[in-house]
Amino acid sequence: MEKKENDSSSRRKFIRKFGLGLGSVAVAGSAAVAAGSSGSGSGETVMLLSADGRLVEVDRASIRIAKAETREKRKEAHRGMPSRKFVMVIDLAKCKNARKCVDACQEGHMLPRDHEWIKIQLLQDSGMTGKYWFPKPCYHCDSPLCVSVCPVGATYKRDDGIVLVDNKRCIGCKFCMTACPYSARVFNWKDPEVDLPKDHVYDPELNVPPVEGTVGKCVFCADRLRNNELPRCVKACPMGVIYFGDLNEDAVTNGAETLRFSSLMVDRFGYRYMEELGTMPSVYYLPPVNRMYPVEIGFEDLDESVSDRYKPRETKKTAKTKK
Repeated sequence: MEKKENDSSSRRKFIRKFGLGLGSVAVAGSAAVAAGSSGSGSGETVMLLSADGRLVEVDRASIRIAKAETREKRKEAHRGMPSRKFVMVIDLAKCKNARKCVDACQEGHMLPRDHEWIKIQLLQDSGMTGKYWFPKPCYHCDSPLCVSVCPVGATYKRDDGIVLVDNKRCIGCKFCMTACPYSARVFNWKDPEVDLPKDHVYDPELNVPPVEGTVGKCVFCADRLRNNELPRCVKACPMGVIYFGDLNEDAVTNGAETLRFSSLMVDRFGYRYMEELGTMPSVYYLPPVNRMYPVEIGFEDLDESVSDRYKPRETKKTAKTKK
């Protein structure tokens, strides 16, 4: 009984603390490091195999064994957060394609400009209906096809609902990309050109930096959740479009207001994208009814590379006519 009360209290504290403070960053580390020493050294040298496969000679006194942090981080990332069931709600009536959510995600995960873990699409349900902006992260499905096809267990789902990719195991086969019906994954064609502190430790919950030849995707900012903080996209959105919370607690928040999830779904007719597929996404949408902003605002101040995405595509017949 006492354990149940502690779990409940912890969940309530999690909801209350959402959105406070700044997240810590932890990134890739190696199994052992040969560090330069400012001292005179021992005079005895040993041969070591470097991470990139080269045989190097170093002074024994300069060798330090890396902490077991990488191994512990990976174990922790597999365990997830007990008694949680994370859920995201996106209010389409508020979205105006400000793209702050995209920018925050890109920066926080050291992603190349053309590798977006959250995409904002311009949708129109039929020729007779209006257009609307549609943020599209990974859906962290309860029945994820990506997990079922991964041959090495690099993609896995936790009890708290989050689906992660361990790029220390990923072999880049792209089976998960093919299986995902939402196109929520991106392939890392090259390593990011970023400078990393030597003491950074790899953490699948943050999954930075991207590793060449592996697959990446939205991770619900699992590293921030451990610190009772909202995901980066939620914090960055100036319109409060994205809500996040704990399904077991029946509460979601965008940082400014906290709502009861079950009531929100009933009162606002919430739904899950392509639910007929049976994947059971953990991301829900509120319909774009009584929109706060006209769609046209979303085209303002866009880079040409981004605005081109929303231009109507020419049909083959039109292209031939122009020729």
